[in-house]
Amino acid sequence: MKVTYNLFLFLLALVTSSAIFAQNQKWTLEACISHALENNITVKQTELNLQDAEVNLKDAIGNYLPSLNIGANNQWVSGLTQNITTGLLEQQVNRNFSINATSSISIFNGLSNLHQFERAKISRLATTYNLNQIKDDISLAVANSYLQVLVSKQSLAILVEQNKVTQEQLTQTQALVDAGSLPEGEILEIKAQNADELRQMAIAENDIQVSLIGLAQNLLIKDYENFDIADEDYDIPITEILEKTPDEIIESAKRERYEIMIAEQDVELAKKDLQIAKSQYYPSLNGFFNYNTRESDRDNIVSAGIDPVNPTQQIGVVESTGQSVVQPNFLLETANADPFFDQLRNNDGYAFGLQLNIPVFNGLSVRNQVTRNEINVERTEFQLEQIELNLESNVYQAYLDAQGAAKAYDAALKAVESQQTAFNYAKERFDVGISNGFEFTQSKFRLTNSENQLIQAKYNFIFQIKVLELFFGIRPIDY
Repeated sequence: MKVTYNLFLFLLALVTSSAIFAQNQKWTLEACISHALENNITVKQTELNLQDAEVNLKDAIGNYLPSLNIGANNQWVSGLTQNITTGLLEQQVNRNFSINATSSISIFNGLSNLHQFERAKISRLATTYNLNQIKDDISLAVANSYLQVLVSKQSLAILVEQNKVTQEQLTQTQALVDAGSLPEGEILEIKAQNADELRQMAIAENDIQVSLIGLAQNLLIKDYENFDIADEDYDIPITEILEKTPDEIIESAKRERYEIMIAEQDVELAKKDLQIAKSQYYPSLNGFFNYNTRESDRDNIVSAGIDPVNPTQQIGVVESTGQSVVQPNFLLETANADPFFDQLRNNDGYAFGLQLNIPVFNGLSVRNQVTRNEINVERTEFQLEQIELNLESNVYQAYLDAQGAAKAYDAALKAVESQQTAFNYAKERFDVGISNGFEFTQSKFRLTNSENQLIQAKYNFIFQIKVLELFFGIRPIDY
């Protein structure tokens, strides 16, 4: 079962100082989690996905805006080409320049723009939830490693304290044996116990190093030798979560858990994809505007007046009368091309209008796409239902685990109290010579074992309480 990052941030309220990172610096839980989230590659990749979702949202907004494209062309043409002045083919080299600008806007496209905009917003929200879920998973691994180090350290501390008692008894017994008050065999059991405790301490120290290496690997820290965590101790938090019923916790969890939020957004995304596909059934209407103009370096042909020699020229004959049809015969001459900007101003033109596209038949592609999206909507709805069922099961399991952890912790407390009383009694009997070393070491072994079990029960109880609180929506820190 995945547990959120905030589950383990309950310890942050108990942290009394911030971490200043330096060599040999001891790391707090807050520092470990922050470092992991800042350096984890999966988190960085998902943050890029979130940035991509922001860009997609801007794309959806841009679909509402008109487009504007401007183009210019300046070319030199050599060879047999048409003289744009006379219309004749000539061997020539000429230069032509043109400018055009086109703008278009979507007036109606079956509300596809609206659906794409809404989909982009949903996608951004789903990516945010997904990022938080990934942070939860990473923090779970870090917090579990940190917790293991704490348990190992406290177990070692118990062994060290108990061994101090063994050393005192060893010294005391050795003195009595040397004085002849006790037989030599009385010290052998205590020596064996001392040797076994030293062995357990060596194993516990190794467990600490292994746990620290595991935590360092989760943090992507390679300096294993100088890495260590702060020696902290935590109390059972005061909470009313165990007074809630499982149904109350389940209803809250369905509103607060990221896996539910992600599944709900997946359903909404599928529905938006279906609406976008259906928009292809509708006609689309676009508006457009175009401006263009041109300029050339070719000389102009201009009129030099009527030819005085041949003032008229025949252009035809009236068929019924045979009368000639004439027109003035103008003399033509070439002149330099008009100025650049004059040509642009004189040769410009405009075009604007509407373009309507009506889908009639497209090989069933739109209908098939709509069907696929309808199937996907049902699929995501089933996935959401399954996630809700899994969540209910997890909540019930966490509720029972918390109840069991509470009972186990209470039993462990009573066991330590009983074993401490028994050990004190055994020590008094041993000190006055009523009991032997075997009875004393067995009593101390039972005390040490019960203290270790108390450590495990305590942190497990804290863990289970925070699981239920997170299911219920109690988050010390939100993303």
